[in-house]
Amino acid sequence: MSAAPLPTAPPDLSPEELDRFYLGLAIEQARIGWDEGGVPIGAALVHRGEVLAVGRNRRVQLGSPIRHGETDCIDQAGRQPASVYRNSVLYTTLSPCYMCAGTALLYEIPRIVIGENRSFQASEELLRSKGVELTVVDDAECIELMRRMIAERPALWNEDIGEES
Repeated sequence: MSAAPLPTAPPDLSPEELDRFYLGLAIEQARIGWDEGGVPIGAALVHRGEVLAVGRNRRVQLGSPIRHGETDCIDQAGRQPASVYRNSVLYTTLSPCYMCAGTALLYEIPRIVIGENRSFQASEELLRSKGVELTVVDDAECIELMRRMIAERPALWNEDIGEES
């Protein structure tokens, strides 16, 4: 069984509309993760307008300590030449943790579009200090997904960010 083809953006979108379109793919992944009983964080990796992969936090689903939305997405993209990562944008529904930021830094992803950073903001200063361009969209759906996560599954949220319950 092969995976469904990844969507392409409609032509003639403004840069802001493109960001919203690709962030929408990450939001869709976050919703799927929530429905699976996991943490509602999704991501999409886009190289020059081509969606390489989408992913979601699957720590609960896979019993993994490191399968955050961004790391899952990058893993789903498979092995890529360094030049691909260096010309890609990572879209994520939540500001990256240090692990996910480290992965983006390792592969020199130059830009990260963040759905929301109200509920978590650990690595933004580090990313900016390394020259990564961050765009925070402050998306209402991303905010609501995390508000619901923290309210309904606080122990799981604390586990996800490495905090005590």
